[in-house]
Amino acid sequence: MVDGVVIPAGERSRAVGSGGRRSRAGTSQVGALGVHLADPRVEASVLGLLDVVETDLRASVASADPFVTEAARHLVEAGGKRFRPLLVALGAQFGDPANPQVVPAAVVMELTHLATLYHDDVMDEAAVRRGAPSANSRWTNSVAILVGDYLFARAADLAADLGTEAVRLQARTFARLVHGQIAETVGPRAGEDPIAHYLHVIAEKTGSLIATSARFGGMFGGASQEHTEALAGYGETIGVAFQLSDDLLDIASESVQSGKTPGTDLREGVPTLPVLYARAADDSDAASVRLREILATGPLVDDALHAEALGLLRESPALKRARETVRSYAEDARSQLAPLPQGPARGALESLCDYIADRTS
Repeated sequence: MVDGVVIPAGERSRAVGSGGRRSRAGTSQVGALGVHLADPRVEASVLGLLDVVETDLRASVASADPFVTEAARHLVEAGGKRFRPLLVALGAQFGDPANPQVVPAAVVMELTHLATLYHDDVMDEAAVRRGAPSANSRWTNSVAILVGDYLFARAADLAADLGTEAVRLQARTFARLVHGQIAETVGPRAGEDPIAHYLHVIAEKTGSLIATSARFGGMFGGASQEHTEALAGYGETIGVAFQLSDDLLDIASESVQSGKTPGTDLREGVPTLPVLYARAADDSDAASVRLREILATGPLVDDALHAEALGLLRESPALKRARETVRSYAEDARSQLAPLPQGPARGALESLCDYIADRTS
């Protein structure tokens, strides 16, 4: 809805396809994710689709209440990589990307993702999201939770227009997201391996939605069942790989490459993969022993201890092992593309594997 007028999905999406117009926003999003679109027709299709998704995101969160519209558009307008719409767009290339259901499918996925961010910021007591004040800090925790609920409702409403199977998949994906958040909140249970628990949480919280995004691309682009299943498997695995690579960037980057100040997770006591590997290691050298001592103290709010731990982690076997884990997931994702036909769309998905494997090397 724009200015009170409902625009049919087919009308919004009609121009998207091999002849879609190039989007500056889409180009930025694709570039930020390291995806290489070698074929001009695929590039025009993907970027054109992302351009329409961006417009429809703003329209889809509009409400009769101006305050709800403002709060719901808060994170939409803050930007983001649009990783999930991108995978919808790429998955649709294995069928007909001009199908009018592809754009609303991408919007459903991004709205679901944005809803989780509103809730995450409340749980994490975050003050900033995407370089702007978080919704909970700008308004209140209650408003942020309710706006997240509103976005989930809008996503479900749009999914209903796509059919029963889309509603079922979106609901099941949401259930996995909630299970992942509960598992993260509760933590590993007695006798559970913390590393296995952490990887499970990422698969549930991050991999699940990216898997459904790739699946939606195949489904609503009209790809075969075999190709759609391959896309979903790829999406889940590459989603885990991408999140793990962000963990590494928080430790290894000297800049704000990860979108936040390096060492933020360490300062807040968030146990990411390199930290978990360091805690579990039995290396007896002085640096490893000292690192375990510091990490055992909890959140590193002391600047000196934080700097020492960050330096030790950057030189640790734990970071090397975490890099190997990311590369393993990226290669596993590549292998899941085997049933898909060779071509520019598959090449774009493979380029994302290369990017994730290399971004933390």
